[in-house]
This record gives sequence, structure tokens and C-alpha cells, in this order.
Amino acid sequence: MLRLLKLIVIPMILGDSQGLTSRAVSPPELRVHVGDSALMGCVVQSPEEKDVVKVDWILSKGEHAENEYVLYYYSNLSVPTGRFQNRSHLVGDILQNDGSLLLQNVQEADQGTYTCEIRLKNKSMVFKKFVVLRVLPEKPKELTVLEGGSAEMGCFFQSTEEKHVTKVDWMFSSRKHAKEEVVWSHDFNTPSGHFQNQGHFQNRVNLIGDLSHNDGSIMLQTVKESDQGVYTCHIYLGKLESKKTIVLRVIQEESQEYGDPLEAFSLSQVLIATTPRPKTNRPVILDGNQLVIIVGIVCATFLLLPVLILIVKKTQWNKSSVNSTASLKSLENKEKTNPEKHVYSSITTWESMDGGPSGQSEATYMTMHPVWPSSSRASSLALSSVRSK
Repeated sequence: MLRLLKLIVIPMILGDSQGLTSRAVSPPELRVHVGDSALMGCVVQSPEEKDVVKVDWILSKGEHAENEYVLYYYSNLSVPTGRFQNRSHLVGDILQNDGSLLLQNVQEADQGTYTCEIRLKNKSMVFKKFVVLRVLPEKPKELTVLEGGSAEMGCFFQSTEEKHVTKVDWMFSSRKHAKEEVVWSHDFNTPSGHFQNQGHFQNRVNLIGDLSHNDGSIMLQTVKESDQGVYTCHIYLGKLESKKTIVLRVIQEESQEYGDPLEAFSLSQVLIATTPRPKTNRPVILDGNQLVIIVGIVCATFLLLPVLILIVKKTQWNKSSVNSTASLKSLENKEKTNPEKHVYSSITTWESMDGGPSGQSEATYMTMHPVWPSSSRASSLALSSVRSK
């Protein structure tokens, strides 16, 4: 009777599992940000203890896109393939028919539908399960917080199955020292479990995530300037580790009394837009480079000023010489066009013969007077008659 029941129930279960490919059942969907991790479950529910022979994880991006192998398991060997090497891991317990996949450092190209295929020993049927992965833009890896405020730092991965984390560690590095400092830690494998820093971060770090949902986010309260640095979250799922890094920058509030903001400590290799300084009435103090530039400009001005003056004077003298030469040439041309004219005038004289009019004799003489073309020394032709008795 028991054997008959197994023969009826087992095919129904496996057949139902295999039939998911043809039924209109919406597969589970994960929404993961770039750089985070995604846990995709694939568990065979079977009343019999059957060994898993083979596990295949395949990515499909569409009807016309070629399928891409992510990982396969065969003969107790798990092998990630292609671009998924070092990012995909089989995290399920094969002895419990669990072939769940952990995909770390999710990229935009990882978006699509993932198909898990599990083959059990001595079974011809193949169990299939589908998971849709949606990749969201990367979250900022840098936080800017006012001194005295609070900083929320997330650390989690999305999962389709209730896979619980085994350990969460938050570490801090100020970049001044190579050694990391424990901020907060929780280990499910130890009796005490929880550990909180008793030094620098004492009583200022609280867990705000739900570890049962793989969320190890923390809140850092009453932020100090010395809290500025790099925070790294290590979240473990058995022996596998998922890591996330956050850079925290602390700025001080602006002074209301003097109007000058206090200088904020800046992290190297971190580029953040700074708050503009308010205007003040304090004199501006120049640094050494600015003073050297100003002195150099003044000296160059004094050295170039005499040269500029000589250039200007030489230019004016050249213009005057050109004008004088033009005037002389114009005068010469005018003289050539108006040649010198001579005016002849006659002078009539009377000579007395024997002292009487009856013996008059007349003589005429010609005199020549030059006429110049200059307008300033105008001269006119004159006729003069000189009569002498």
C-alpha cells in the first residue's frame, strides 16, 4: 500500500514541478541595484531522499537572444562559466536537493530570466524553476553628513528564499591607519553572537536591518569628524562572503556668529561638491604664489612702459616726415605744371633836341620783369612809362 502511494504521489509532485514551464505562473522577481548581490532559490520538494545528479543555471534575455550558461553542477563539482566566474556560487545544500544560486556584484548585463534545472538520480523528469532579475541603477557609495547628525548605511542582498545570513561584520578605516576597526558585528555561530565596539563607536551604532531577511544595515548616530572614512560591510552566507563599501564624509555646520564655515576635513581620492562660502568683510590674504604673480606683472609694466613711449614717439616722427616729404613733392609738381613767365614792358623816353619841341626825338626801351607762381608773394605786371624831356 505504501509503495503504491509513493508511485502515485511522487510523479504528481515531480510532474507539477516540471509543469511550471507550461503553466501561466508568474515567476518570483528580484530587484537588485548594480553592485549588490542576489540570492535565487531552487529547491526540490520531494518525499524521497534522492541525490541531485545535475544542476544548471541558465540566463535568457529574450526570445531572440541566445541563452547563456551561468553555472552548472555535476559530479560534486560546481563550475561558474564565462563572465559569471568569481561572481556566481552554488549556495544550496545539494544533499537537501537545494541548488540555490548567489550572484554577487550584479551588473546591468545580468538582467533577464534565470532558469534552474535540477535532475535527480534515477529520475527522468527535470525540475525547473524561474527567477526574473531586474537590475536597478547603482546606489551612491558616498555619504555626506553634517557633524552631529546620523548616517544610515545599508548592507543586504535580495533573496527569493529564506536563506539566513550567518554573520555580519562592519569595519571602519580612517585612511590614516592601515588597520581596520570593528564597528559592529553579529555572528550566529557563536554563543554571544552580538558584538559592538566599546571604543570609538561605543553606544552610537544600532542595527536597523532585519537579519532574518538578510539585511544588516546600521545607523551611526551623533556623527563626529573622526568618523569620516571608509566603512565596509561583510555579510556571510555560510562560507560565502558578500562585501559592500561606503565612504562617509563629515562636514561641520557653518558658524552663525562670524559667517565663516569651518574647514572640513577632505578625504583623498574622493570628489564631492563643497558648500560655497558666505561673503565676509574680512580682508583677503594672498598666498605666496599670488604675490609673486602680482609683483611680476608690476615689474613687467615698468620695464615695458619706456619701450612703449619710444615706439609711440617714433611713430609720430615717421608720420611727420612723411607729411613733409609729401608737401615738398606737391610743391615741385606744381612748379613743373606752372613754368616761369616773363613780362616785357616798354619804356618810352623823350629826348630833347636843341631844347625845343620841334626837335623832338623818341626812343623806346624794353625791360623784362619775372613773375613768380607763389601765391603768398603775389606780384602783378606793371607798365611804367618814363618820359623825359
